[in-house]
Amino acid sequence: MSTPIEEYSTLTDRYQTTIPASIRQALKLKRRDRIHYALRSNGEVVLSRAIDEAKHDPVLVNFLNFLERDLLVHPESIRPVTAGSFVEVECLIAGIEVDLEEVLEENDDE
Repeated sequence: MSTPIEEYSTLTDRYQTTIPASIRQALKLKRRDRIHYALRSNGEVVLSRAIDEAKHDPVLVNFLNFLERDLLVHPESIRPVTAGSFVEVECLIAGIEVDLEEVLEENDDE
């Protein structure tokens, strides 16, 4: 990047923001991509694409290895996702409502 890009965005009541299109394009960010924030001692924040943490997180790597071994040893336990699976999930979450615009209480930051 030869020309610096400067943009602004606003925090919502839920401390969320939209990354401006020019920044998304410069970082080649797509939906569901992870972002890394680095806070410098002078108060600047550096935003970058996050690396694939699965390769670096030993707990996640061990868990995925466990799943792989279990599936190899017990292939009979593998079941397809069916319409019935979705019905089961819908029963589990019935009556649960989430308001993404709900204002968080002050102590929810901790």
